[in-house]
This record gives sequence, C-alpha cells and structure tokens, in this order.
Amino acid sequence: MFGSVKKCNNVKDFRALAKKKLPSPIFHYIDGAADDEITYKRNTEAFNKCDLVPNVLSGVDKIDMSTTVMGQKIDMPLYCAPTALQRLFHHEGEIGVAKAAEKFGTMFGISSLGTASIEEISNLVSTPKLFQLYVHKDEGLNKDLIDRCKKSNFEAMAVTVDTAVGGNRERDLKTGFTIPMKLSLSSAISFATHPSWAFNYFTKPKWELSNLKNHIAAGTSVMTSIGDYFTQMLDNSLDWKGVEKINKEWGKQFAIKGIMSVDDAKKAIDVGATAVMVSNHGGRQLDGSRSPFDQLAEIVDAVGDKVDVICEGGIRRGTHVLKALSLGAKACSGGRMYLYALAAGGQKGVEKTLSNLKNEIERDMKLMGVSSIDQLTRKNLRFR
Repeated sequence: MFGSVKKCNNVKDFRALAKKKLPSPIFHYIDGAADDEITYKRNTEAFNKCDLVPNVLSGVDKIDMSTTVMGQKIDMPLYCAPTALQRLFHHEGEIGVAKAAEKFGTMFGISSLGTASIEEISNLVSTPKLFQLYVHKDEGLNKDLIDRCKKSNFEAMAVTVDTAVGGNRERDLKTGFTIPMKLSLSSAISFATHPSWAFNYFTKPKWELSNLKNHIAAGTSVMTSIGDYFTQMLDNSLDWKGVEKINKEWGKQFAIKGIMSVDDAKKAIDVGATAVMVSNHGGRQLDGSRSPFDQLAEIVDAVGDKVDVICEGGIRRGTHVLKALSLGAKACSGGRMYLYALAAGGQKGVEKTLSNLKNEIERDMKLMGVSSIDQLTRKNLRFR
C-alpha cells in the first residue's frame, strides 16, 4: 500500500491510498456505481479496444496541449468535472480542487451539491469555472442558483439530465451511506479507525450543502441518501422545453451533461446548447449502458461541427485523452481521476494527479509524433 502522495504515479495508486485513508462508507461512495457496476468498468475498458498508431521524426521539441472548450481556453485538454460532496473526502474539498485546477490552467466544475458556495469559488480562483445545475422541483431554487452564477461571473453552466431518478448504488445500501453521515456500529468502527479523517470532519467548518442549504434541508440538516435525494428532490418532469428555458435564462456558454445518443445530441443543438458532455454519470445511474468513448465517434460525426463535444468518464491515463481527442472530442473531463487524489492528499494530491496526467499527455503526444492536439485525427487510431 502506498503511504504518500509523492509515491502515487497514477490514478490506480491514488485509489489505493484513498482506500487506506477514508472510512469505508465514504470510499465506497466514490468508488461505487449502479447495479453490477458493468458500465463503470466498461467506461475505462472501452479505451483498451482502441490502439494508437504513432508517427515518428515529426519534430516534437515544443508541445502545445491547449484547447478551447465552451469558449474557454485551457492549458490542457482535461478538466475537473463537477462532483458532489467533496468535503466528505477531504476537509479542503472544492477549495483544494479549484486551487489545483487554477495552478494547471484548466477548468474547474462545481456541483449544485457542492460543499463550497458559488461565491466562495468565484472569489477564490480566476480559472474558468463551470457550474453543474441539478434541476430541482423547487423553481425558486433553480432561479437562485442561475442568478448567483451570473453575479459570480461563472463562464459556463451544465445541466445534468441523466438523473430522473437515483441509480441503484448497492454499495451505498450496504454501507448505509447518507448525507450527513449517520453512525451505525460498522460505520462507527470505520470512522474510529480513521481518526485523522474524523478529526478534520468534526473540527473543520460545519458540513453543509452550501448552495442548497437556504432552500432545502435534505443533505444538510436532514439525513438522506443520494439515491433518495435525486428521486425526491430533482424535477423528474424535466424535458427539452424546460432545458431550453434554463438556457435562455442563463444566456452564456451552456452544456448538456449526460448525452449518450445521437438523437439527443441533435436535440441539444435545437435548444441552443454550445456543448454536449458525453457521459453516463460514471456508471452510477443506468448500468448496462454504453461507455462515453464507445458513443463518441457517432456523436462527433453528427454534431461535432456545431457544438463542442466533451468525453467524460473512465479517464485514467493520458493515452485515454489522446484517443478521445483523436475521435474529435474538444476536451475530456472526469471525477474519480481527481477525487481519489483529493481523498489521498487534499490540494497537493489533486496537483500531483493533474501533474501525472499532464506529463503523460505531453510525453504521449511526443511519442505519437504530434506537437499540438489539433494534429490528432482518426488516422492515428485502429479499433480491435
């Protein structure tokens, strides 16, 4: 078992260290997915069906891995996707991730279910900021979140559309995971054997869902599971007209997160989206669905000349990013790739995993014989 962030050379190493540092229910919340977790595993395995074909003697002494996505120029084609509840994993939470993202010149996404506020993040960093909107039944809450993001000069918004109900996350059922955390005999033992985590959780700023607490008690002062929260609090009547209305209210760069079909990607254009995030929620919703990478080519072919297509899910290596870009993605994003690192070492952990991945992308671009990411094409790929 690895004992320090410095010894973590890849996402797998950070996963091992996170498992060591976190109480069991919290680790399994990050690590788990829906049903038999087939889609979760498939998200990464899909990249293995595709081979890279390098060229040589291309003059690769200078590498430019920057890209522009949702109108924002970022220094690397990979950004930190919005994820919920980050203060559970490490007391620095979204604050640490945002600072790390800024250091690497990439975008940072904050979730509606974040544990730092929209205003806090806006005042903290100048790196491009993306807000992930979960559309609630409470229309006043939705409007409040949009208005706050406008006032705080967030550059982009993404509406998540694959959460009509909560996925069947059986690991959470087994461990009894809730927000806020509840103590059972087994979880109490796990917390007691991780005293550093427990000390920080109970002595640092009080746990809260910072952007929701003034509207909804669930998750801050009233205990709930994530599955129940999605099912009971989110607007499962949301349709394309509703998303179009939100886009008009927002009026800036607008992404739809959770697109997996060509038909839906085309509808996203019809309602004015400037980006689609090809994502299955990390395999945490519909098990048995396709991986984002498997769906990427046909979605790019259908809409890639009209909107930015982002590949989100299963990213563990720099080569995964290059494969997605070669198919036509403008950028990639992920959650677990940095959440394991956050749990393992806070901001320093996230900086180390972003450094690892950036170094991999640069090294692999040189080995591929390309000096900028716009030189990556499908000619560089072969599918098994």
